[in-house]
Amino acid sequence: MNDFGMNDFGTSHSGTNDRRTGGAGDGDGGRRAARRDEAVRAAVEQGLLGPDTPIVGLLDVTGIRDSAAALRAAFDAVTAPGTPVLHAFAVKATPLVPVLRLLHEAGIGAEVASPGELALARAAGITPDRTVLDSPAKTPADLREALARGIAVNADNPQELHRIDALVRSASTRSPIGIRVNPQVGGGSIGATSTATATSKFGVALRDEGAREWVIRACVNRPWLTRLHAHTGSQGIPLSLMARGVAETYDLAEEINRRVGHRQIDTIDIGGGLPVNFGSEETSPTYAEYARSLAGAVPGLFDGRYGLVTEFGRSLLAKHGTVVARVEYAKRSGGRPIAVTHAGVQVATRTVYAPGSWPLRIAAYDAKGLPKSGPVTVQDIAGPACFSGDLLAEGRSLPLLEQGDYAAALDTGAYYFAHHYAYNSLLRPGIHGFTSAAPEGVRFAVVRKPQTIDEIVEESGGEHARGLLGL
Repeated sequence: MNDFGMNDFGTSHSGTNDRRTGGAGDGDGGRRAARRDEAVRAAVEQGLLGPDTPIVGLLDVTGIRDSAAALRAAFDAVTAPGTPVLHAFAVKATPLVPVLRLLHEAGIGAEVASPGELALARAAGITPDRTVLDSPAKTPADLREALARGIAVNADNPQELHRIDALVRSASTRSPIGIRVNPQVGGGSIGATSTATATSKFGVALRDEGAREWVIRACVNRPWLTRLHAHTGSQGIPLSLMARGVAETYDLAEEINRRVGHRQIDTIDIGGGLPVNFGSEETSPTYAEYARSLAGAVPGLFDGRYGLVTEFGRSLLAKHGTVVARVEYAKRSGGRPIAVTHAGVQVATRTVYAPGSWPLRIAAYDAKGLPKSGPVTVQDIAGPACFSGDLLAEGRSLPLLEQGDYAAALDTGAYYFAHHYAYNSLLRPGIHGFTSAAPEGVRFAVVRKPQTIDEIVEESGGEHARGLLGL
């Protein structure tokens, strides 16, 4: 027996914004931009932003709730009545307990990929039956805990399945257990986030010699294997490729069930990966578009014979987060204006190191937190880190940013300010959720307090300052 073991949406930037937000437009995007403008102004007025607090993350609670509702409605519209559906938020996208709790209250579970993410989900009150563990490097302890708690587990490879075999023999479990497969349908425009390539590290590669038959035999020999999981990738993956990956997984489930003679595979986990449009305020593609695309490509998936799990992350949160940073200095170099801000590689690591794949729109606000107007000027938006490439945006056309103004990095609610990169021991910014309603106006709630200098020292071994001297 052989041992066997994701230019598309959201990756372009025109470089020509309107006066502040890259084209707010009407409808949902326009309302979201208006809420953001109100929040930035209120953050300055209420002292959340200023000379002593030069950077903050803002999360639009209304927008997050709207996204969760749109996701549920989109799949409800195409699934047969009574079909069990779990939408599990990919915790890696925004690992913040208050955010997970907000999503939990909106009917969204959790997909976790580490003991830390599992602990965050538990702290948010998400129950085991609404949690899925997908790590590609699960330890025996990780598996024991998940199986003891009744958390769904997707085995990544044959060696992991052998570990699960031993645990299932030694103790009973209520956990749904499945196998992650790689349909090898190809990658999108960003190689690092394409997970269904020929050599992807994830899952059992179905087109490798003997692999498909191994998966089928594994299920035939283990009646407790009841799920298949596949995730084609995220950002830069077109809907057609995502649908192909789901279709391949569905076809495999049908083949397994024919082989065993009954519906053993009863649930298909289609992963997440819906791309985000980073080029404007528009939400594109939408969950409704994706659900309709899947219903057209894989109609049998929604006829009620299979339960469904989704694992969306970025698409739920990205549009609803903003990093706002004060312009500490405004200078020129080679004739080009440079706004030196407090937001750079520590909060926008992917953008700084791979700007072609992860460009961000930048909005300009004045010292009072009001949108700046006036003639646009080509300028760089720089961060605080001590290397020349620490740029949020290069050669961007915006109203001229001046000392004391604010630069806002838009669409940063996922994979940005919650994923701090400790270059130069820069402090993690505080994060606040907000809502806006008359007559109260903008109200804020703490999501995460800003890091302190003392915490920097403690995390850097401060209590062990003399620890190496005796060696």
